[in-house]
Amino acid sequence: MNFRERALQIWASGRGILLMVLIVSSMRSALADWNDVPTGSMKPTILEGDRVIVNKLAYDLKVPFSRVRIARWSEPQRGDVIVFYSPADGMRLVKRVIGLPGDTVAMRDEQLFINGEPAHWTSPSDVSGLSDFAGQRAWQVEEAVSGTHHMLMITENVPALRSFEARKVPAGEYFVMGDNRDDSNDSRYIGFIKGEAIVGKATAVAFSFDRANHFKPRFDRFMTALR
Repeated sequence: MNFRERALQIWASGRGILLMVLIVSSMRSALADWNDVPTGSMKPTILEGDRVIVNKLAYDLKVPFSRVRIARWSEPQRGDVIVFYSPADGMRLVKRVIGLPGDTVAMRDEQLFINGEPAHWTSPSDVSGLSDFAGQRAWQVEEAVSGTHHMLMITENVPALRSFEARKVPAGEYFVMGDNRDDSNDSRYIGFIKGEAIVGKATAVAFSFDRANHFKPRFDRFMTALR
């Protein structure tokens, strides 16, 4: 068998695999994907070592392997957990939508205000006994504002931007924050998020491994919905 015949044989046996890889890659690029979460900026909703499912069809349809939008049928809503490209460095981040286009967002001593309406917290539960906090006091609360409810975490004595003056969200952009309010690189620092930078909506934890405990599986988090 000469070189040409050998090359044709390799191509014939491999083209099916290549086609399958291309189809799967295209589907991941345009329809659905997953995102590894290496930090705790979304605690207690998402933990380090979670891998979240990203619905890329939640808001629009893009050309595979690009940010070119073909069609758009929905907009992110307040409270949605989204995956997006950071305007600071292009990294993919996971945060919660807090402010919609046209909203005015402000914060005073951890108290969040949306269009002048203050957020309300449930009675906090102390979670400082967890090893993650290295002796720091932390609280988990449920925050309710403008019709949304979600859990968040507050940590004592951690440098963070806990107050800022009112900011109006521009048209086509969003204000996002991490549920771990005192340890999150979000719109307080990186600015508003443009709609075209949004990859999709994070809908569930596919599976989870505890990085601090030899990557032990957290079976109780497998296939759990995010809210």
